[in-house]
Amino acid sequence: MRRLVPVVLLLAAAAAGVAVWTVGTEPGWYQQLRYPLRYEAIVRTHARNHDLPPTLLAAVIYTESKFDADARSGAGAIGLMQLLPETAKGIALRTGGHGFVVSDLYDPEINVRYGSWYLRNLLDRYDDVPTALAAYHAGQGNVDEWRRKGVGIQFPETRDYVDKVLEAQQVYADAYADELG
Repeated sequence: MRRLVPVVLLLAAAAAGVAVWTVGTEPGWYQQLRYPLRYEAIVRTHARNHDLPPTLLAAVIYTESKFDADARSGAGAIGLMQLLPETAKGIALRTGGHGFVVSDLYDPEINVRYGSWYLRNLLDRYDDVPTALAAYHAGQGNVDEWRRKGVGIQFPETRDYVDKVLEAQQVYADAYADELG
């Protein structure tokens, strides 16, 4: 019983949103509890296929959907990487896909394949991770406009998104070195 009390307190604190440790000092088991990893083979395969760090791909998936393949946003984004159907349809056409249907986005394999292709293209276009992540979140048109004006990310929620993905990437690197290395 004495061993169970700290675990129960820790879980209660986590459920309440209380930060018990800062990232980098959290024990590995706690990081894994807080930042789950699912679909490891799919993440590793598409990270390799699209020359992405698997930790970055896992971090985007975590931030977008918490690894919930059935996730759907109010804006209509679907699946693990929260792709909009129009974006996914364009990716399908550019990558030789035929007969795309929206329900395909609930398939983890297809969703991560399309999302990793899209992320790789954003990285190639913008040449740095934070800008590519901003484009993934806020759209290329917004990022292009901000760059034309010579300003940084103008949406607070997009700045928060970029920070969350980069923090999660570090957690995935620390907590899942064996699985994603």
